[in-house]
Amino acid sequence: QVQLVESGGGLVQAGGSLRLSCAASGRTFSRYVIGWFRQAPGKERDPVAAINWSGGSTSYADSVKGRFTISRDNAKNTVYLQMNSLKPEDTAVYYCAGGVGGRYDNWGQGTQVTVSS
Repeated sequence: QVQLVESGGGLVQAGGSLRLSCAASGRTFSRYVIGWFRQAPGKERDPVAAINWSGGSTSYADSVKGRFTISRDNAKNTVYLQMNSLKPEDTAVYYCAGGVGGRYDNWGQGTQVTVSS
C-alpha cells in the first residue's frame, strides 16, 4: 500500500506562485500514476494534472494548462505541482492520489490553497 502526504499549500495573492509536494511511501510500480485533484467548497472534486511515476508523461486540465507544471523526483519519491499565475478560482483543497490502470486507490489528506484577489 502506498501512502501519500501533501504539503505546500497556503495563502497567496492573485498572480503569485506556490509549489505543492506529494511525498509517497511504500512500493510504486513503473506504471504508477500520481494525479493532483482539487475541490472547492460546494464544488465537485476535479482533476488538475497527472504524471507517470517512471516515464514522466503528463496531462493537465484545460483550466491550468500553461500555468501549472507537474513533475517528479523519483529519488525522493515526491511529485510536485508548480502553480504559477494563480487566480482566485484556483482556491481549493488540493489532493494527490495514486494508482494504476486508470483507478486511483491511494489518496493524501489534502492541502488548502487560497488565492486572494
